[in-house]
Amino acid sequence: MASTLLSNPMADFAQPEEHDRDLLRFTTAGSVDDGKSTLIGRLLYDSRNVYDDQIESVSKASAGRNAGAIDFSLLTDGLRAEREQGITIDVAHRYFSTPRRKFIIADTPGHEQYTRNMVTGASTADLAIVLVDARKGLLVQSRRHAFIASLLGLQHLVIAVNKMDLVGYDERVFSAIERDFRQFLELFQTLEPFFIPVSALEGDNIVHRSDRMSWYRGPSLLEYLEEVPVEESASRKPFRFAVQRVVRPDHIFRGYAGTIASGEIKPGDTVTVWPSGRETRIASISTWDGELDSAQAGQAVTLTLSDELDLSRGNTIAAADFEPEVATAFRATLVWLNETSAQTGKRYRIKQATHQGWAELAQIEHRININTLEKEAAETLEVNSISVVRIETARPLVFDPYAANRITGSFILIDPATNATVAAGMIDRAVESTHRVSDLPAQFTWQIKDRALVVNVDDPQFAAENDPRTISDPEAADLLQRLLERLHKLSSTE
Repeated sequence: MASTLLSNPMADFAQPEEHDRDLLRFTTAGSVDDGKSTLIGRLLYDSRNVYDDQIESVSKASAGRNAGAIDFSLLTDGLRAEREQGITIDVAHRYFSTPRRKFIIADTPGHEQYTRNMVTGASTADLAIVLVDARKGLLVQSRRHAFIASLLGLQHLVIAVNKMDLVGYDERVFSAIERDFRQFLELFQTLEPFFIPVSALEGDNIVHRSDRMSWYRGPSLLEYLEEVPVEESASRKPFRFAVQRVVRPDHIFRGYAGTIASGEIKPGDTVTVWPSGRETRIASISTWDGELDSAQAGQAVTLTLSDELDLSRGNTIAAADFEPEVATAFRATLVWLNETSAQTGKRYRIKQATHQGWAELAQIEHRININTLEKEAAETLEVNSISVVRIETARPLVFDPYAANRITGSFILIDPATNATVAAGMIDRAVESTHRVSDLPAQFTWQIKDRALVVNVDDPQFAAENDPRTISDPEAADLLQRLLERLHKLSSTE
Protein backbone atom coordinates (compact mmCIF):
# COMPACT_ATOMS: atom_id res chain seq x y z
CA MET A 1 0.00 0.00 0.00
CA ALA A 2 1.37 3.40 -0.97
CA SER A 3 2.20 5.65 1.94
CA THR A 4 0.12 8.72 2.55
CA LEU A 5 1.71 11.81 3.91
CA LEU A 6 1.03 14.71 6.15
CA SER A 7 2.84 16.82 3.57
CA ASN A 8 5.14 15.69 0.77
CA PRO A 9 8.33 17.74 1.09
CA MET A 10 9.92 16.55 -2.14
CA ALA A 11 6.68 16.97 -4.07
CA ASP A 12 6.48 20.53 -2.76
CA PHE A 13 10.02 21.14 -3.98
CA ALA A 14 9.06 19.96 -7.45
CA GLN A 15 5.90 22.01 -7.92
CA PRO A 16 6.29 24.81 -10.51
CA GLU A 17 4.63 27.38 -8.24
CA GLU A 18 7.25 26.62 -5.58
CA HIS A 19 9.89 28.47 -7.60
CA ASP A 20 8.47 31.75 -6.36
CA ARG A 21 9.47 30.85 -2.78
CA ASP A 22 13.05 31.27 -1.69
CA LEU A 23 15.19 28.57 -0.11
CA LEU A 24 16.76 28.65 3.36
CA ARG A 25 19.54 26.20 4.18
CA PHE A 26 20.20 25.79 7.87
CA THR A 27 22.14 23.48 10.14
CA THR A 28 21.81 22.38 13.74
CA ALA A 29 24.77 22.34 16.12
CA GLY A 30 25.58 22.18 19.79
CA SER A 31 26.97 19.80 22.36
CA VAL A 32 26.17 16.12 22.89
CA ASP A 33 22.56 15.24 23.84
CA ASP A 34 21.32 18.81 23.54
CA GLY A 35 18.40 17.50 21.48
CA LYS A 36 19.30 18.51 17.92
CA SER A 37 17.75 15.49 16.19
CA THR A 38 14.69 15.63 18.43
CA LEU A 39 14.17 19.29 17.54
CA ILE A 40 14.33 18.58 13.80
CA GLY A 41 12.03 15.58 14.15
CA ARG A 42 9.50 17.68 16.08
CA LEU A 43 9.80 20.48 13.51
CA LEU A 44 9.07 18.08 10.65
CA TYR A 45 6.25 16.37 12.52
CA ASP A 46 4.41 19.47 13.72
CA SER A 47 4.77 21.19 10.34
CA ARG A 48 3.19 18.11 8.71
CA ASN A 49 6.24 17.15 6.64
CA VAL A 50 6.47 13.46 7.58
CA TYR A 51 5.05 10.39 5.83
CA ASP A 52 2.57 8.43 7.92
CA ASP A 53 4.47 5.17 7.37
CA GLN A 54 7.56 6.89 8.76
CA ILE A 55 5.58 7.81 11.85
CA GLU A 56 4.37 4.21 12.19
CA SER A 57 7.92 2.86 11.83
CA VAL A 58 9.36 5.36 14.30
CA SER A 59 6.55 4.70 16.78
CA LYS A 60 7.44 1.00 16.80
CA ALA A 61 11.15 1.76 17.15
CA SER A 62 10.42 4.17 20.01
CA ALA A 63 9.18 1.42 22.32
CA GLY A 64 11.31 1.22 25.46
CA ARG A 65 13.35 4.37 24.70
CA ASN A 66 11.72 6.57 27.39
CA ALA A 67 11.06 9.31 24.85
CA GLY A 68 7.27 9.26 24.78
CA ALA A 69 5.03 7.68 22.16
CA ILE A 70 7.32 8.93 19.39
CA ASP A 71 11.08 9.39 19.65
CA PHE A 72 11.39 12.29 17.20
CA SER A 73 15.18 11.90 16.93
CA LEU A 74 14.62 8.67 14.99
CA LEU A 75 13.16 10.69 12.10
CA THR A 76 16.69 11.95 11.35
CA ASP A 77 19.07 9.44 12.96
CA GLY A 78 19.09 6.96 10.09
CA LEU A 79 22.30 4.99 10.67
CA ARG A 80 22.05 1.79 12.70
CA ALA A 81 24.88 2.96 14.97
CA GLU A 82 23.06 6.24 15.56
CA ARG A 83 19.87 4.52 16.66
CA GLU A 84 21.69 2.04 18.86
CA GLN A 85 23.74 4.71 20.64
CA GLY A 86 21.12 7.44 20.58
CA ILE A 87 23.52 9.93 18.98
CA THR A 88 24.07 11.60 15.61
CA ILE A 89 27.22 10.56 13.73
CA ASP A 90 26.71 11.43 10.07
CA VAL A 91 25.29 14.62 8.54
CA ALA A 92 21.61 14.01 7.79
CA HIS A 93 19.89 16.27 5.26
CA ARG A 94 16.14 16.76 5.30
CA TYR A 95 13.90 18.73 2.95
CA PHE A 96 10.59 20.35 3.78
CA SER A 97 8.53 23.37 2.89
CA THR A 98 5.77 25.58 4.19
CA PRO A 99 3.47 27.94 2.29
CA ARG A 100 6.03 30.71 2.86
CA ARG A 101 9.47 29.13 2.24
CA LYS A 102 11.42 26.00 1.30
CA PHE A 103 14.04 24.53 3.63
CA ILE A 104 17.03 22.18 3.60
CA ILE A 105 18.20 21.06 7.05
CA ALA A 106 21.62 19.61 7.87
CA ASP A 107 21.47 17.74 11.18
CA THR A 108 25.07 17.55 12.40
CA PRO A 109 26.62 15.61 15.32
CA GLY A 110 27.50 17.21 18.64
CA HIS A 111 30.37 14.92 19.68
CA GLU A 112 33.75 16.63 19.58
CA GLN A 113 35.22 13.82 17.48
CA TYR A 114 32.67 14.56 14.74
CA THR A 115 33.38 18.30 14.51
CA ARG A 116 34.44 17.75 10.89
CA ASN A 117 30.85 16.72 10.09
CA MET A 118 29.55 19.94 11.65
CA VAL A 119 31.93 21.91 9.41
CA THR A 120 30.61 19.99 6.39
CA GLY A 121 26.98 20.65 7.27
CA ALA A 122 27.49 24.35 8.02
CA SER A 123 29.66 25.09 4.97
CA THR A 124 26.63 25.49 2.69
CA ALA A 125 24.16 26.86 5.25
CA ASP A 126 22.65 30.33 5.54
CA LEU A 127 21.84 29.96 9.24
CA ALA A 128 22.83 27.81 12.20
CA ILE A 129 20.72 26.69 15.15
CA VAL A 130 22.93 26.07 18.17
CA LEU A 131 21.11 24.15 20.88
CA VAL A 132 21.92 24.60 24.56
CA ASP A 133 20.69 22.24 27.27
CA ALA A 134 18.85 24.42 29.80
CA ARG A 135 20.26 22.28 32.64
CA LYS A 136 23.92 22.54 31.55
CA GLY A 137 24.23 26.04 30.16
CA LEU A 138 26.94 27.17 27.73
CA LEU A 139 29.51 24.42 27.05
CA VAL A 140 32.80 24.37 25.13
CA GLN A 141 31.31 22.57 22.14
CA SER A 142 28.50 25.13 21.95
CA ARG A 143 31.13 27.87 21.84
CA ARG A 144 33.14 26.00 19.21
CA HIS A 145 30.13 25.52 16.94
CA ALA A 146 29.10 29.16 17.25
CA PHE A 147 32.63 30.26 16.37
CA ILE A 148 32.82 27.88 13.40
CA ALA A 149 29.49 29.26 12.17
CA SER A 150 31.02 32.73 12.29
CA LEU A 151 34.15 31.59 10.45
CA LEU A 152 32.05 29.98 7.74
CA GLY A 153 30.35 33.28 7.02
CA LEU A 154 26.90 32.56 8.45
CA GLN A 155 25.11 35.79 9.28
CA HIS A 156 22.29 34.43 11.41
CA LEU A 157 22.60 32.33 14.56
CA VAL A 158 19.64 30.92 16.49
CA ILE A 159 20.40 29.93 20.08
CA ALA A 160 17.67 27.50 21.07
CA VAL A 161 17.70 26.88 24.82
CA ASN A 162 16.23 23.38 24.83
CA LYS A 163 14.72 21.11 27.52
CA MET A 164 12.96 24.01 29.22
CA ASP A 165 10.41 21.45 30.45
CA LEU A 166 13.12 19.94 32.68
CA VAL A 167 13.72 23.27 34.46
CA GLY A 168 10.04 24.07 34.95
CA TYR A 169 9.98 26.58 32.08
CA ASP A 170 11.84 28.98 34.35
CA GLU A 171 12.48 32.37 32.72
CA ARG A 172 15.50 32.96 34.99
CA VAL A 173 17.30 29.91 33.57
CA PHE A 174 16.76 31.11 30.02
CA SER A 175 17.85 34.67 30.85
CA ALA A 176 21.07 33.48 32.51
CA ILE A 177 22.04 31.40 29.46
CA GLU A 178 21.16 34.26 27.11
CA ARG A 179 23.36 36.62 29.12
CA ASP A 180 26.34 34.23 29.08
CA PHE A 181 26.02 33.51 25.36
CA ARG A 182 25.63 37.19 24.43
CA GLN A 183 28.80 37.96 26.38
CA PHE A 184 30.65 35.33 24.35
CA LEU A 185 29.20 36.51 21.02
CA GLU A 186 30.34 40.08 21.71
CA LEU A 187 33.87 38.88 20.96
CA PHE A 188 33.00 38.77 17.26
CA GLN A 189 30.39 41.02 15.66
CA THR A 190 29.63 39.00 12.53
CA LEU A 191 26.52 37.15 13.71
CA GLU A 192 22.97 38.28 14.35
CA PRO A 193 21.83 36.14 17.32
CA PHE A 194 18.24 35.19 18.07
CA PHE A 195 17.46 33.52 21.41
CA ILE A 196 14.44 31.30 21.91
CA PRO A 197 13.37 28.98 24.77
CA VAL A 198 12.07 25.63 23.51
CA SER A 199 11.20 22.10 24.48
CA ALA A 200 11.75 19.87 21.46
CA LEU A 201 10.28 16.86 23.27
CA GLU A 202 7.04 18.63 24.21
CA GLY A 203 6.88 20.86 21.11
CA ASP A 204 7.01 24.20 22.94
CA ASN A 205 7.90 27.12 20.64
CA ILE A 206 8.93 24.84 17.78
CA VAL A 207 6.08 25.34 15.32
CA HIS A 208 3.48 26.86 17.65
CA ARG A 209 4.02 29.38 20.42
CA SER A 210 3.90 27.88 23.87
CA ASP A 211 1.29 28.72 26.50
CA ARG A 212 3.67 27.39 29.17
CA MET A 213 6.17 30.21 28.55
CA SER A 214 3.89 33.24 28.40
CA TRP A 215 6.86 35.39 29.50
CA TYR A 216 8.44 34.83 26.05
CA ARG A 217 7.04 37.37 23.56
CA GLY A 218 8.87 36.37 20.39
CA PRO A 219 7.95 34.13 17.43
CA SER A 220 8.15 30.35 17.37
CA LEU A 221 11.20 28.76 15.76
CA LEU A 222 9.38 28.01 12.50
CA GLU A 223 7.93 31.53 12.35
CA TYR A 224 11.43 32.96 12.71
CA LEU A 225 12.84 30.62 10.02
CA GLU A 226 10.09 31.70 7.64
CA GLU A 227 10.85 35.40 8.12
CA VAL A 228 14.64 35.65 8.52
CA PRO A 229 16.21 37.30 5.44
CA VAL A 230 18.42 35.11 3.25
CA GLU A 231 21.85 36.48 2.41
CA GLU A 232 22.71 37.87 -1.03
CA SER A 233 22.21 35.29 -3.75
CA ALA A 234 25.36 33.81 -5.26
CA SER A 235 24.00 34.73 -8.69
CA ARG A 236 24.50 38.42 -7.87
CA LYS A 237 28.22 38.00 -7.18
CA PRO A 238 30.99 38.18 -9.82
CA PHE A 239 30.99 35.29 -12.28
CA ARG A 240 33.20 32.34 -11.34
CA PHE A 241 33.34 28.98 -13.13
CA ALA A 242 35.79 26.19 -12.24
CA VAL A 243 36.49 23.85 -15.15
CA GLN A 244 35.63 20.31 -14.14
CA ARG A 245 36.08 18.58 -17.47
CA VAL A 246 37.12 19.35 -21.04
CA VAL A 247 34.46 18.01 -23.43
CA ARG A 248 35.77 16.86 -26.83
CA PRO A 249 33.18 14.59 -28.51
CA ASP A 250 34.82 15.22 -31.92
CA HIS A 251 37.68 17.23 -33.48
CA ILE A 252 35.44 20.32 -33.88
CA PHE A 253 33.72 20.84 -30.53
CA ARG A 254 35.68 21.91 -27.46
CA GLY A 255 33.64 22.73 -24.35
CA TYR A 256 34.39 23.22 -20.68
CA ALA A 257 31.99 21.53 -18.27
CA GLY A 258 31.39 22.50 -14.66
CA THR A 259 29.03 24.16 -12.20
CA ILE A 260 28.77 27.94 -12.00
CA ALA A 261 30.05 28.93 -8.55
CA SER A 262 28.70 32.49 -8.63
CA GLY A 263 27.33 35.14 -10.94
CA GLU A 264 25.49 34.98 -14.25
CA ILE A 265 26.75 34.49 -17.78
CA LYS A 266 25.42 34.73 -21.33
CA PRO A 267 26.88 34.30 -24.82
CA GLY A 268 28.97 37.29 -25.82
CA ASP A 269 30.12 38.15 -22.30
CA THR A 270 33.82 38.94 -21.92
CA VAL A 271 35.62 36.63 -19.51
CA THR A 272 39.18 35.96 -18.39
CA VAL A 273 40.76 32.52 -18.12
CA TRP A 274 42.98 31.89 -15.09
CA PRO A 275 45.75 31.38 -14.16
CA SER A 276 46.93 32.48 -17.62
CA GLY A 277 44.97 35.76 -17.56
CA ARG A 278 43.92 35.43 -21.22
CA GLU A 279 40.76 37.30 -22.23
CA THR A 280 38.07 35.83 -24.47
CA ARG A 281 34.29 35.71 -24.92
CA ILE A 282 31.60 33.14 -24.19
CA ALA A 283 30.51 31.60 -27.50
CA SER A 284 27.72 29.34 -26.20
CA ILE A 285 26.20 27.76 -23.10
CA SER A 286 25.20 24.12 -23.57
CA THR A 287 23.31 21.60 -21.47
CA TRP A 288 21.87 18.15 -22.09
CA ASP A 289 18.57 19.81 -23.02
CA GLY A 290 20.14 22.22 -25.51
CA GLU A 291 21.71 25.66 -25.57
CA LEU A 292 20.79 28.39 -23.09
CA ASP A 293 20.51 32.15 -23.49
CA SER A 294 21.94 32.61 -19.99
CA ALA A 295 22.96 30.65 -16.89
CA GLN A 296 23.53 31.48 -13.24
CA ALA A 297 25.06 30.19 -10.02
CA GLY A 298 24.28 26.55 -9.26
CA GLN A 299 23.68 25.45 -12.84
CA ALA A 300 25.81 22.70 -14.38
CA VAL A 301 26.67 23.76 -17.94
CA THR A 302 29.22 23.40 -20.70
CA LEU A 303 30.77 26.65 -21.93
CA THR A 304 32.46 27.19 -25.28
CA LEU A 305 34.81 30.08 -25.93
CA SER A 306 35.33 32.24 -29.01
CA ASP A 307 39.10 31.59 -28.94
CA GLU A 308 41.06 28.36 -28.82
CA LEU A 309 42.75 28.41 -25.43
CA ASP A 310 44.53 25.65 -23.55
CA LEU A 311 42.28 24.99 -20.55
CA SER A 312 42.19 21.95 -18.33
CA ARG A 313 40.49 20.74 -15.15
CA GLY A 314 41.16 23.14 -12.29
CA ASN A 315 41.35 26.29 -14.42
CA THR A 316 38.94 29.13 -13.70
CA ILE A 317 36.81 31.24 -16.03
CA ALA A 318 35.92 34.56 -14.40
CA ALA A 319 34.23 37.87 -15.15
CA ALA A 320 36.72 40.14 -16.94
CA ASP A 321 35.74 43.19 -14.89
CA PHE A 322 35.99 41.41 -11.51
CA GLU A 323 39.25 39.48 -11.51
CA PRO A 324 40.04 36.87 -8.83
CA GLU A 325 43.30 36.78 -6.91
CA VAL A 326 46.15 34.58 -8.12
CA ALA A 327 48.96 33.66 -5.73
CA THR A 328 51.20 30.86 -4.52
CA ALA A 329 50.91 31.90 -0.87
CA PHE A 330 47.91 32.95 1.18
CA ARG A 331 46.73 33.53 4.74
CA ALA A 332 43.81 31.40 5.90
CA THR A 333 41.81 30.28 8.91
CA LEU A 334 42.20 26.52 9.32
CA VAL A 335 40.09 23.99 11.21
CA TRP A 336 42.22 20.90 11.88
CA LEU A 337 40.09 17.75 11.57
CA ASN A 338 42.53 14.88 11.95
CA GLU A 339 43.78 12.95 14.98
CA THR A 340 47.35 13.27 13.68
CA SER A 341 48.67 16.71 14.58
CA ALA A 342 49.65 19.18 11.87
CA GLN A 343 53.32 19.94 11.33
CA THR A 344 54.73 23.03 9.66
CA GLY A 345 56.77 22.27 6.58
CA LYS A 346 54.76 19.19 5.70
CA ARG A 347 53.30 18.86 2.21
CA TYR A 348 49.63 18.10 1.66
CA ARG A 349 47.33 17.85 -1.31
CA ILE A 350 45.11 20.92 -1.56
CA LYS A 351 41.65 20.79 -3.16
CA GLN A 352 39.97 24.10 -3.93
CA ALA A 353 36.91 24.04 -6.22
CA THR A 354 38.08 21.64 -9.00
CA HIS A 355 41.76 22.47 -8.59
CA GLN A 356 44.08 19.96 -6.93
CA GLY A 357 47.77 20.39 -6.29
CA TRP A 358 50.54 20.36 -3.71
CA ALA A 359 50.59 22.74 -0.75
CA GLU A 360 52.79 23.28 2.26
CA LEU A 361 51.74 24.36 5.74
CA ALA A 362 54.40 27.07 5.87
CA GLN A 363 53.56 28.79 9.16
CA ILE A 364 51.11 28.69 12.06
CA GLU A 365 50.60 32.36 12.96
CA HIS A 366 48.52 31.59 16.03
CA ARG A 367 45.90 29.25 17.46
CA ILE A 368 42.55 30.60 18.66
CA ASN A 369 41.37 29.82 22.20
CA ILE A 370 37.76 28.66 21.84
CA ASN A 371 36.69 29.96 25.25
CA THR A 372 38.22 33.44 25.07
CA LEU A 373 38.99 33.80 21.31
CA GLU A 374 42.45 34.99 22.33
CA LYS A 375 45.46 34.30 20.10
CA GLU A 376 47.89 31.66 21.36
CA ALA A 377 51.31 30.66 20.04
CA ALA A 378 51.38 27.16 18.55
CA GLU A 379 53.90 24.93 16.78
CA THR A 380 51.45 22.14 15.99
CA LEU A 381 47.68 21.81 15.54
CA GLU A 382 45.63 19.18 17.34
CA VAL A 383 42.27 17.80 16.25
CA ASN A 384 39.44 20.39 16.28
CA SER A 385 41.84 23.29 16.85
CA ILE A 386 41.23 26.50 14.92
CA SER A 387 44.16 28.63 13.81
CA VAL A 388 45.41 31.26 11.38
CA VAL A 389 48.09 29.89 9.06
CA ARG A 390 50.12 30.69 5.96
CA ILE A 391 49.96 28.14 3.15
CA GLU A 392 52.19 28.03 0.09
CA THR A 393 51.32 26.14 -3.08
CA ALA A 394 53.45 24.58 -5.80
CA ARG A 395 51.35 26.19 -8.53
CA PRO A 396 49.39 29.47 -8.58
CA LEU A 397 45.98 29.22 -6.90
CA VAL A 398 43.04 31.21 -8.27
CA PHE A 399 40.71 32.32 -5.48
CA ASP A 400 38.58 34.99 -3.86
CA PRO A 401 38.66 35.82 -0.15
CA TYR A 402 36.19 33.56 1.66
CA ALA A 403 34.24 36.61 2.85
CA ALA A 404 33.53 37.46 -0.81
CA ASN A 405 32.93 33.98 -2.21
CA ARG A 406 32.43 30.89 -0.06
CA ILE A 407 33.11 28.45 -2.92
CA THR A 408 36.27 29.89 -4.46
CA GLY A 409 37.55 30.99 -1.05
CA SER A 410 37.41 27.60 0.67
CA PHE A 411 39.68 24.57 0.46
CA ILE A 412 40.56 21.29 2.13
CA LEU A 413 43.91 19.67 2.84
CA ILE A 414 44.41 15.96 2.18
CA ASP A 415 47.14 13.74 3.60
CA PRO A 416 48.79 12.13 0.54
CA ALA A 417 49.76 9.04 2.54
CA THR A 418 46.31 8.18 3.91
CA ASN A 419 44.06 10.17 1.53
CA ALA A 420 42.27 11.48 4.63
CA THR A 421 40.87 15.00 4.73
CA VAL A 422 42.89 16.58 7.54
CA ALA A 423 41.74 20.22 7.46
CA ALA A 424 39.22 22.68 6.09
CA GLY A 425 40.21 26.26 5.44
CA MET A 426 38.87 29.70 4.58
CA ILE A 427 41.16 32.00 2.61
CA ASP A 428 41.71 35.51 3.97
CA ARG A 429 44.11 37.11 1.49
CA ALA A 430 47.20 36.56 -0.63
CA VAL A 431 50.62 37.02 1.00
CA GLU A 432 54.18 37.06 -0.26
CA SER A 433 55.77 33.68 -0.78
CA THR A 434 58.92 32.87 1.17
CA HIS A 435 60.29 30.79 -1.71
CA ARG A 436 62.87 32.91 -3.59
CA VAL A 437 64.35 32.26 -7.00
CA SER A 438 67.73 33.33 -5.60
CA ASP A 439 67.56 30.43 -3.14
CA LEU A 440 67.56 27.87 -5.95
CA PRO A 441 70.63 26.28 -7.56
CA ALA A 442 71.96 28.26 -10.51
CA GLN A 443 72.81 25.15 -12.56
CA PHE A 444 70.79 21.98 -12.82
CA THR A 445 69.55 19.51 -15.41
CA TRP A 446 66.28 17.65 -15.45
CA GLN A 447 64.27 15.02 -17.30
CA ILE A 448 60.78 13.55 -17.17
CA LYS A 449 60.78 9.87 -16.29
CA ASP A 450 57.73 7.75 -15.41
CA ARG A 451 55.56 10.88 -14.99
CA ALA A 452 58.01 12.32 -12.45
CA LEU A 453 60.58 15.11 -12.66
CA VAL A 454 64.17 13.95 -12.02
CA VAL A 455 66.53 16.83 -11.15
CA ASN A 456 70.36 16.78 -11.11
CA VAL A 457 72.01 19.75 -9.37
CA ASP A 458 75.32 20.86 -10.93
CA ASP A 459 75.96 23.97 -8.81
CA PRO A 460 78.97 23.52 -6.43
CA GLN A 461 77.19 25.74 -3.90
CA PHE A 462 74.72 22.89 -3.44
CA ALA A 463 77.29 20.12 -3.28
CA ALA A 464 75.27 18.14 -0.75
CA GLU A 465 72.39 18.02 -3.20
CA ASN A 466 74.24 16.64 -6.22
CA ASP A 467 72.42 13.32 -6.05
CA PRO A 468 69.43 13.09 -8.42
CA ARG A 469 66.18 14.19 -6.82
CA THR A 470 62.78 12.94 -7.93
CA ILE A 471 59.72 15.16 -7.69
CA SER A 472 56.68 12.92 -7.91
CA ASP A 473 53.96 15.26 -9.17
CA PRO A 474 52.26 13.57 -12.14
CA GLU A 475 50.01 16.58 -12.87
CA ALA A 476 52.95 18.98 -13.08
CA ALA A 477 55.01 16.48 -15.08
CA ASP A 478 52.18 15.96 -17.58
CA LEU A 479 51.71 19.72 -17.91
CA LEU A 480 55.43 20.21 -18.52
CA GLN A 481 55.44 17.36 -21.04
CA ARG A 482 52.57 18.95 -22.99
CA LEU A 483 54.36 22.30 -22.94
CA LEU A 484 57.56 20.76 -24.30
CA GLU A 485 55.62 19.00 -27.07
CA ARG A 486 53.97 22.28 -28.10
CA LEU A 487 57.31 24.09 -28.06
CA HIS A 488 58.78 21.32 -30.18
CA LYS A 489 55.96 21.66 -32.73
CA LEU A 490 56.42 25.43 -32.89
CA SER A 491 60.16 25.11 -33.44
CA SER A 492 59.58 22.46 -36.14
CA THR A 493 57.29 24.74 -38.17
CA GLU A 494 59.69 27.70 -38.17
